[in-house]
Amino acid sequence: MHLQAFCGSWLEHPFWRTKFILTDPADIVLIRESAIREVWIDIAKGQDVLVQAGAAEENFETVETLPPPVRQLQEKATFANEVKRASRIVEKGREAVVSMFQEARMGKAIEADAAAPLVEEISNSVMRNPGALISLARLKTADDYTYLHSVAVCALMIALARKLGLDEQETREAGMAGLLHDLGKAGVPLEVLNKPGKLTEEEFALVKRHPEQGYKLLSEGKGASQASMDVCLHHHEKFDGSGYPEGLAGENISLLARMGAVCDVYDAITSNRPYKAGWDPAESIKRMAEWKGHFDPVVFQAFVKSLGIYPVGSLVRLESGKLGVVTEQGEQSLLKPKVKVFFSTKSQAYIKPETIDLGRSAEKIAGREDAEKWGIKDVDRYWAAETA
Repeated sequence: MHLQAFCGSWLEHPFWRTKFILTDPADIVLIRESAIREVWIDIAKGQDVLVQAGAAEENFETVETLPPPVRQLQEKATFANEVKRASRIVEKGREAVVSMFQEARMGKAIEADAAAPLVEEISNSVMRNPGALISLARLKTADDYTYLHSVAVCALMIALARKLGLDEQETREAGMAGLLHDLGKAGVPLEVLNKPGKLTEEEFALVKRHPEQGYKLLSEGKGASQASMDVCLHHHEKFDGSGYPEGLAGENISLLARMGAVCDVYDAITSNRPYKAGWDPAESIKRMAEWKGHFDPVVFQAFVKSLGIYPVGSLVRLESGKLGVVTEQGEQSLLKPKVKVFFSTKSQAYIKPETIDLGRSAEKIAGREDAEKWGIKDVDRYWAAETA
């Protein structure tokens, strides 16, 4: 039968697609074992019902159309409450992107709209608490980078779109564009994508072709909007015209592509890659601000406001001499996030971890800190422990 929709959350069923023909009996077992109790089928597309030409009206009643999904209001959630749900979305999102890339490598036509439920789940999570999913998607192994990067950029694009005041349709379009922006890397050999050392000129030339390859895949497939194809093609353009593949400058680059350029770079430099460890989030924001001509200044300022001057995961030093990691943004000020302190620079020793809300404390951030300077390993565990 042709499954048209699952009656339930995208997270409740075991597939990344919601529309496909069921051919494997094992898949029916998976559905029955899931939380899904009802599904919609389309008898016009399935192979389970044979309809003689011209006899459809005699043998079947008119089938009502699938009702539109009810969009529920997303209530704000604390980081601790959202992060566990976000971890499920990130993991299932990774599986979806892996499947998409595999299908592209096998030469199958891309059905971009199949990813709409994933974009919806990511959008809802970002609305409940933007820091949770964005921060979790940054925690990726070198081997997972290409896939989770797509999930991370989707979430970053949605948060940025909201900060720029885009409407809900534009926001979801931005998220879809972020999810699909690197699809062209499916055409780059895995040994090049995951190479631990510096790329040769020939290898780098292969990688630089991915925007055009992605555009081609989306244009030959189904369901991709012009906006998604544009971001796929132009997310490596720079505001001063020094980017690629077309050397566009300023407002000749679409707004979504200018947004994609910022989100793509931020996740790339804060993530562990085969050839380097990721930079601290706050240090990354600082360095990006120094790259004159790279980004649209207005878009970049909105991006900083969407993440915070000290994004979740940033290592900071308080005026008291304590070191801590940012666990959540403050409600009133970008300069006053919540910080989990765990180290004293005065005694140069670990202390009992304690979360301090700088919006309700006399403590202040004195500046960013380098974990290596103090011999601190795995800073992320102090905030990511919430997922356990």
